[in-house]
Amino acid sequence: MAAPLDLRDSVLAAWRTNCRTTSFLVEQLPTDLWRQVIPAAPRGKTVGALLAHLHNARARWLRTLGAPHGIRVPALVDQRRVARRGLLAALDRSGRGIEALLVLGLDTGNRVPPTPKYVWRNMPLDVGHVLTYFVAHEAHHRGQIVLLARQVGHRLPPAVADGLWAWTTREREWDRAR
Repeated sequence: MAAPLDLRDSVLAAWRTNCRTTSFLVEQLPTDLWRQVIPAAPRGKTVGALLAHLHNARARWLRTLGAPHGIRVPALVDQRRVARRGLLAALDRSGRGIEALLVLGLDTGNRVPPTPKYVWRNMPLDVGHVLTYFVAHEAHHRGQIVLLARQVGHRLPPAVADGLWAWTTREREWDRAR
């Protein structure tokens, strides 16, 4: 029987795998889909802008929950102009920031300490809920992109669509990259 997995190791590995999965989609997304305008979205929002939203949402949560505890808040990206390479670098920075937020929570009784800036109060601040909230947000938008690609006739290649579910592979990629 395997030894029990440490909560810290499990939480951080899950977040890193999620980050790698999001970066995988950014890396593999065909250029024509990156520029695809999302039907009925305001102001001609593109798929690239939707992906940039993931970084910006992380950064805003870090400003709300992390900055008061000394966690560095990465700069927002311009959703209309950010290029793939710039977004990947930004996602790396915000991913590390969210990881620092999770570590803070793990180090303080498995709860992220509330801050005066946290006024929305829509999310319990135990580490399990915080992790799940961030992963669900990103998975939701990854799914939107897969569906949109089908709807506009640019179905993602199977290696990309299936790769979003290859978490064991994404975890190994994360480990190799670090």
